[in-house]
Amino acid sequence: MIDYTSLEALAEAALQGGVSIGELVLQDQAGQMEKRPEDLMEQMDGRLAVMEHSARAGSAPDIRSTSGLTGGDAFRMGAYAAKGGALSGDFCARAMATALAVAECNASMGRIVASPTAGSCGILPGALLTMMDMRGASREKTCLGLMTAGGVGLVLALQATISGAEGGCQAECGSAAAMAAAALVEMAGGNPDMAVQAAAMAIKNSMGLVCDPVAGLVEVPCIKRNAGAVMCAVAAADMALAGIRSVIPADEVIAAMREVGESLPCALRETAQGGLAATPTAQALAATLFEGTGGEGR
Repeated sequence: MIDYTSLEALAEAALQGGVSIGELVLQDQAGQMEKRPEDLMEQMDGRLAVMEHSARAGSAPDIRSTSGLTGGDAFRMGAYAAKGGALSGDFCARAMATALAVAECNASMGRIVASPTAGSCGILPGALLTMMDMRGASREKTCLGLMTAGGVGLVLALQATISGAEGGCQAECGSAAAMAAAALVEMAGGNPDMAVQAAAMAIKNSMGLVCDPVAGLVEVPCIKRNAGAVMCAVAAADMALAGIRSVIPADEVIAAMREVGESLPCALRETAQGGLAATPTAQALAATLFEGTGGEGR
């Protein structure tokens, strides 16, 4: 049984076993749940199918959230990516379009996979579905990538938090970026240590990110942060695959993330009282959305 309290220990266990983190997590979870690995892979494939569906649904040109605040940006990004020549490159442009699509599907009350949360639901599929579409990753490899992401996410949840209300958006989009970065590394042929280095760098590049949803809705700035975070994941994965290491060990990075989250004032932890939510435009939008309701809803 794996003790999910350390990314470094997770990588070491995988290296000693001659397997990827994804394979290690699959074996461990199958043992704990008393199920065959094949059955768990089938369940994970079902979650992958939901991600694919939400990416398609969110890419529609006419999709709009219930509030009317968001919708259509994934379509715009997808059209831009399809033309080629994006400054960030074709892979990143497609990943951003997918991340936006899944997040917009969520905002329009569509079905998504919280990975690890609804507010950060576009980041992991943005990275992994693009690996399938543009790099030919098989469904099996992608499901193992999801297992890798799950193992990393469990360590983050146990050692810090994946809740914006507890730790700011670094705990949601930052955690998702770390999960996606580790999965990308292993899907690209990197070893478990590289995957952990990528996760550490993704967290470092998200450190201190506040949670400030306009009108208390997981739309602005959350959806566009999904696009930014998938870029962070790709950058961290590429650095790790290049042999770059995090100077601060991964587990110390997680501890620092927890301390930063605990230090954030209440106004910057999903209360819609600070940050972008407190700007004049955001306040006007909130007043319009909730006019006559007796207050700002959540």
